[in-house]
Amino acid sequence: MKKKRPFIAFLAGFVPVLCLAGTTQPGKADAVTGVETWETRAHGVSFSLTQILQDQVRAFFVSRGFTLEQIESYATSCVFMAVLRNDDAPDRIHFIRSDWSISSGGKTRPLETVSAWMHRLEAQNASKSALIAFRWSQFPVEQEYEPGGDWNQGMVSVGLPAGSQFGIIARWDINGEPYEAELKEVRCAR
Repeated sequence: MKKKRPFIAFLAGFVPVLCLAGTTQPGKADAVTGVETWETRAHGVSFSLTQILQDQVRAFFVSRGFTLEQIESYATSCVFMAVLRNDDAPDRIHFIRSDWSISSGGKTRPLETVSAWMHRLEAQNASKSALIAFRWSQFPVEQEYEPGGDWNQGMVSVGLPAGSQFGIIARWDINGEPYEAELKEVRCAR
């Protein structure tokens, strides 16, 4: 059964334009905000990351019930809007976000997990409604997308300081066969 997350209006303005098949575009900066987007297309799937500025993260979550103190560690953890779209892969794609990895400073590790963030925020006595808003704003932990443009977006925390540079590999499978797309030289917003 295909799971869907609700559309997140705050992030809608960040949806990037597709790049050429098999290429990774260098970060393209918005002329007004300076926010950068990195995107690639591989095996019929589009993958992109768009910086979310720390003040944008703070504003988004404070308006959903967090205090500035509760959301500060997340806001400064290098947050991006991720988009994964099955444009024209030969079949349904399936991904598990914990299979994705980032590389920085010669080390490779998984993305920060949604469950780890939920535990941290619960420990700070965030309200139930704030925690629900947080969970629904995050990129799915696992999902499937049909060919023909099925997609989703959500926030991901990379867990690096402002200005850090990293690479990321998104992995998925089609009927058990593994595929991946890589973005290189992605920069955390300052």
